[in-house]
Amino acid sequence: MKWGDIAELHPSRFVLVEAIKASSNNRMRNLEDMAVIQDYGDPQEAWSGYKQFHKLYPSRELYVFHTSRTDVEVVEEFFSGVRQRT
Repeated sequence: MKWGDIAELHPSRFVLVEAIKASSNNRMRNLEDMAVIQDYGDPQEAWSGYKQFHKLYPSRELYVFHTSRTDVEVVEEFFSGVRQRT
């Protein structure tokens, strides 16, 4: 689903989405196709949902956005260090 369709279907909401098709260019992530996992009215609930879903499925590419945004831009940040599983 494209971002415009998501924003139209979930007005004024926080959405937890999974990137289905994405590409990178100049450290920017282009989300071409997304699936809505859940929508929320509260940002804290959205981040709790993100953390819970990410813990179950760490390899999935997940994001939280508010649908008031006209488009979604994601700047890639590369992590170099040691991660500890909890």
